[in-house]
Formats: sequence, C-alpha cells, structure tokens
Amino acid sequence: MQPWLKRTFVGVFGASALLGGVTACSYTQHRHGGWSSAGHEDAVRFKERAVDKVAARLALDAAQKAKLAVLVDRLQEQRLALRGSTDPRTELASLIGDETFDRWHAQDLVNAKLQAVRDKSPQVIAALAEFYDGLKPEQQQKVRDYLQRGRSWHH
Repeated sequence: MQPWLKRTFVGVFGASALLGGVTACSYTQHRHGGWSSAGHEDAVRFKERAVDKVAARLALDAAQKAKLAVLVDRLQEQRLALRGSTDPRTELASLIGDETFDRWHAQDLVNAKLQAVRDKSPQVIAALAEFYDGLKPEQQQKVRDYLQRGRSWHH
C-alpha cells in the first residue's frame, strides 16, 4: 500500500475512532435511526455536546474547540457522502432481487463509496491535521492514550 494512502486511511479512521467513541458516549438520547434520522436541530445539539465533551476532556481553548468543530463538520460531511442518498437496505435488495447477485451494480456501489472517500478525505485530513497540530503536547498525549485504550477515557 502506498504511504500516502496508508496515512490517509489511518488519519480518517483515527479521527473517526476518536470522535466516534466520544460522541457515542456523549449522546444519551436513544432513538431508532440515531444521528442519521435526526433533524438539523438534533444534529447541531449532538455536535455541540460532542465538541463540549472532547473539549472538557482535553481542556481545549476556544481556538482548539473551533478547530474540533470544523473536524466534526468534515467527518459528518464525509459520513453523509458515504451514506449517499439511497437506503442501504434498498441497495442490497436491488443486488439480490434476481436469481443471481448483481455484481456489476455492487461494484458500482463500491466505486461510489470509494469516490466519496477520495473526494472528502482531503478535507477530513486537513481538518484533523489542523486540530491535532494545534494541540499542546500533553493534549496530544491524551489523544494517543485514548486511541490506545479504546473507547474509555476512564482507565
């Protein structure tokens, strides 16, 4: 695997793990469908709670918090681009609707997801780099420790 591609995937998945872990713990309203079915106001509230929770854990200043908010926005944009405009169940049903699996359509779906990653990843990586590089060394260490431990900030 090429180094730039490997760094891209590590960056995207690292950011997703960091933010996903914290936001999953911070969102206490249990609804069917989660964030994907939330309205705009719910998504804004969810983002604010996630940013506030990370900001409290890392003792972020206002500038760092703003960079984190940009990162959350970029991750959400990429998530929406990956999800696409169609229902995944409908897509799967269209693949297995006949007697044989529709390989061509499946490959088209995969290619669309890969294109979404290619299109949105530079913005996610830039936002992650801006956020991470703006952290103090002790804050960066907290992030590294969190990623090593998994989803728990308490150990």
